Amino acid sequence: MDCHQVYYLALLQGLTEFLPISSAAHLILAPTLFGWHDQGLAFDVAVHIGTLTAVVVYYAGALRDMAGAWWRSISGKGMNTDAKLAWYVILGTIPAGLAGLAANHYVETQLRNPLVIAASTIVFALILWLAQKVSAERRTDADMNWKDAVIVGLFQAIALVPGTSRSGITITGGLFLGLNRKAAARFSFLLSIPVTALAGLLKTYELAVSDHAVSWWNMFLGALLSGVVAYVTIDWFLRLLDRIGMLPFVIYRLILGGVLLYLFLPG
Repeated sequence: MDCHQVYYLALLQGLTEFLPISSAAHLILAPTLFGWHDQGLAFDVAVHIGTLTAVVVYYAGALRDMAGAWWRSISGKGMNTDAKLAWYVILGTIPAGLAGLAANHYVETQLRNPLVIAASTIVFALILWLAQKVSAERRTDADMNWKDAVIVGLFQAIALVPGTSRSGITITGGLFLGLNRKAAARFSFLLSIPVTALAGLLKTYELAVSDHAVSWWNMFLGALLSGVVAYVTIDWFLRLLDRIGMLPFVIYRLILGGVLLYLFLPG
């Protein structure tokens, strides 16, 4: 990889990981447009570590409060809102974790192709639009219960299908449950932490047992740049969400899916 490829892919990962626009769709489109070779497993690990670090730093205060409240809850010292939210993140992670263990090999070998990504980019864009149209948006994450957490977790499991967008599908689930946009996005980002960490550990294991050559400078640069961009993107998205809603992202996804179909549809 040359420096330009490192910059662009890290920027793309940081920008698309937490927006509801499918990072997988962008990461397959960029090498096609620029004629790049595959960036390799090591770089994937690095940029995932970068985006994970960004969301942990952004929610450091909330995570500290949730961890403390969760520990007090299992110590028999009561259950407050932070403790409940911590339990909901754990509950919401289980469906995606089980689905990943059961179907990861099939997804990696059968579904990672441009036409599947194009179709899911378009279909789940329309479902996101529908969710915003029908959502009452009257609830916050403080109003959530364990059933909500499991349902959003089931939505998150769908994100195994490339092109779905993990943040997009979990925000969609939250909107269908009546959460307001900020609450749905906040829970989505908190829910991303254990899933991204587990995915990063899996990729790290795959890297450790493979014979891939590792460029440590590219990995460091990719992690740093993707993390900085992801942090800024999270802040920007949450600040503008009430004003812009989901429609701009829906339109963008439809255009992106159309471009992928044009490029990869036979004939």
